[in-house]
Amino acid sequence: MNLRIENVGKRFITDRNKTHTLDNINLEINQGEFISILGPSGCGKSTLLNIIAGLEKASEGKVLLNGKEIKGAGPDRAVMFQESALFPWLRVIDNVEFGMKMAGINAADRKEKALKYLKMVHLTKFQQAYVHELSGGMKQRVALARALTLDSEVLLMDEPFAALDSQTKNILQLELQRIWLETRKTIIFVTHNVEEAVLLSDRVVVMAANPGKVKKEFKIELARPRQIESGDVTYMVAKIMKELKEEVEKVAKAEYDNDWSIKKDTVLSDINNNLGIDI
Repeated sequence: MNLRIENVGKRFITDRNKTHTLDNINLEINQGEFISILGPSGCGKSTLLNIIAGLEKASEGKVLLNGKEIKGAGPDRAVMFQESALFPWLRVIDNVEFGMKMAGINAADRKEKALKYLKMVHLTKFQQAYVHELSGGMKQRVALARALTLDSEVLLMDEPFAALDSQTKNILQLELQRIWLETRKTIIFVTHNVEEAVLLSDRVVVMAANPGKVKKEFKIELARPRQIESGDVTYMVAKIMKELKEEVEKVAKAEYDNDWSIKKDTVLSDINNNLGIDI
């Protein structure tokens, strides 16, 4: 498997203005790699993922999968979004089987594969439950199982843990590391969270903003599974943050009032507090 993104740009045109979202993106992703695309809000991370998925068309350039240009959605790419997008009227196992059913896979094979991946995400005993009976983390695990059943060459994940509480997120980050080690699936993972990118990835692609472009790539050559408390993880997070901070400031300056700035002193003071004034 080889995925090539060649000179991809994206412009959105409305009645009021033109927005240059992506500019000259070039990336190559190989079989079994776990790549995170990291950047500030509005830098085009999700737009790039949607172009790879075939859900949006690039204004310039092209995306090639195994030498063939992507012109639309296809079974060789599975997508997992921030929201689980499960069908509330279906039970868990039926949600996991849904994509396979649409692909024409027979009932016995569908069930066997669905149970295999429900076991992988530790939800076998909830196979007959409805969506409203699940927590947010459980819903995302069902969505992950559903994506894995399709045996797609590439799994595209758009901030799938962003809406979860920190404890659930940490558990799922560890689970995803384990599942990736078991399946060696090629994963492209969009996030704005530096720690998450370092924990999960072989390579972190930092995006610059306005318009979005590749600023720098970092290889994460750390043993797995990785823990957030690890000194090596902390070191890589700090290194990447130096690159990302400049882009975050650019976006903030464009969106905040003119008197806004990032100050080196991060201690917040209360102007009405006279504590220590006579010292």
